[in-house]
Parts: sequence; structure tokens; C-alpha cells
Amino acid sequence: MPLKFLAEDDRPREKFLQKGKNSLSDSELLAIIMGSGSREESVVELARKILSSVNNNWHQLGLLSIKDLMKFKGIGEAKAISIIAALEIGRRRAGQEIPEKTVIGNSNDAYLILKNQLSDLRTEEFWAIFLNNSNKVVHISQLTQGGISQSVVDVRVLFKIALDHFSTGIIIAHNHPSGSLKPSREDVHITQKIKEAGMTLSIQLLDHIIITQDSYFSFSDTGLL
Repeated sequence: MPLKFLAEDDRPREKFLQKGKNSLSDSELLAIIMGSGSREESVVELARKILSSVNNNWHQLGLLSIKDLMKFKGIGEAKAISIIAALEIGRRRAGQEIPEKTVIGNSNDAYLILKNQLSDLRTEEFWAIFLNNSNKVVHISQLTQGGISQSVVDVRVLFKIALDHFSTGIIIAHNHPSGSLKPSREDVHITQKIKEAGMTLSIQLLDHIIITQDSYFSFSDTGLL
């Protein structure tokens, strides 16, 4: 539905869905936090009025108390608390450092990440580590849980996750509850299948690791990739 045919109270959310968060004005962002306006004015108009009172400055808005906000018609205690809480989240976020992503430089780095999840299991599980072009970990995911002897992975699911996280590299891993480090015929087959699918999408399979209780086997280290 075109935006011009929507009620103004619905426009910020609809605009968010259609065009993304960066398309919203400050008043539209505040309107989403408030949810509704008053009988006399829409939520966007009310948000515009509140921001105008502090010279459209978020820092100044953050200095207002619940009582200050409740002076605006249409702002009750619940809306005032929502506004202040949202601003507090922003303040805390700004004060936090972005956590440094783990860099994987070799098979042992990948093993150390996954050994606690996989080394002591009685059934097979299939996991994947997703990396960016700097070999930094952007996501880790358990893909399947299998029986005693095997865990089958859906290659489509694997690469959907990779695309969702803008990964350029993947390390796959599964455990052998039997304790054997020798790759099975199925292990070799799924490795080749994932490698070929990744080439089509320009997402490189960097390694396949088999994990046992006290050791691991790397396809990359042994030249099987």
C-alpha cells in the first residue's frame, strides 16, 4: 500500500519496513517509541513537538524527566518511561566497546572454539563457523544433531546462514563419538559437496574438522581440501 494512503500513525512503522531504519527522521523514530499520539495530533506531530522543544537534540531530550515529558498532552507515564528507557539504551550502547571478533588462523584455533561443544557427545552433531574476509568469526551455528553414527547436514541451510551473515569463509566440524579420527566416505562426500557449492557462491570452505574426545582431524592440514 502506498504511504500516502496510510494513516499517519501507521506511517513510521510502514516506512521502516519498506525503506529501512535509516530512512526515518528523528521524529518518526520517536513516534515509533511512543506508539500513539493524542486526539488532537498524530504521534508524528507529537514527536515533532517534543523534539522541537529541545532544539531537536537527543542529548537535551535525555535530560527531561518523566514529569517534564508528561507536560505534553498525549504523554502519560508509560510513554514517558518508554522514551527515557530508549534513550538510556542508546547511552549505554554508546559507552560500550564493540567486542573484538575472534580470528582463526589455523585448524587448532577452530578446534579450540568447538571442542567444548563436541568432544564429549555420544551422538554426532554438525557445526559451522562463519568468517568474514579477515578470517574473523561472525557467527557459530549448530546445524544438526544425529544418531550414534552420523549427522546429515542440509547444504542449503548452511549457505543460507552464510549469506545471512555475509560470510566469505566457512569451517565445518562434526564429532566422532567412536573416537576414530579417520574420515568416513560420507565425510569426504559432504566435504566435496560443500566445497563445490561454496565455489558457486564465492564462499570458501576453509576446513572440515573431525573432533573426538581428546583430538581432532583437519581436512585442510592433511591436504584433503
